[in-house]
Amino acid sequence: MSAERGEETPLEDTGELTPRRVGLHSLRPAPRSRRARKRVGRGEGSGTGKTSGRGQKGYGARSGAERRARFEGGQMPIHMRMRKLRGPHMKKSMPFEPFRTHTQAVNLIELERRFAAGTEVTLELMRASGLASRKGVPVKVLAKGQLTKPLTVYAHAFSAGARGAIEAAGGACHTVDS
Repeated sequence: MSAERGEETPLEDTGELTPRRVGLHSLRPAPRSRRARKRVGRGEGSGTGKTSGRGQKGYGARSGAERRARFEGGQMPIHMRMRKLRGPHMKKSMPFEPFRTHTQAVNLIELERRFAAGTEVTLELMRASGLASRKGVPVKVLAKGQLTKPLTVYAHAFSAGARGAIEAAGGACHTVDS
């Protein structure tokens, strides 16, 4: 009955009168696992007297000395070793992505394969046939492959070879503004 109310009962096997209860109040670190902090500058007998473990002279011995994240021990730092690419006169210095023109290519071989002779190939028809699948990206017709059928092709741009091949097959090229 007394055990139900949370009272302590004597242990029979250890011979103690009251058991030690394990809880947050009784937790301790393992013996010799914690060390006291090093007290520097407290006399020669402590081992860290006089210069307090900072050595003699130099940057590390001064007050306020702290290691900078980019400090490399006095050698030439990486941000100074790297080359500087400034100005528009060098192509390697120009940012690459903003000046790239994004187009989706449609080759003549795919126009030959998918469309019958005399078809008007519009952007919607290309999208429906799976050629120009990305919306909002201009379509450019390129000259890979051969075209034997006369097609009227509407696109944002044509390569010179593609324009010549379409017109040689009896077709027409029409440039569409976005």
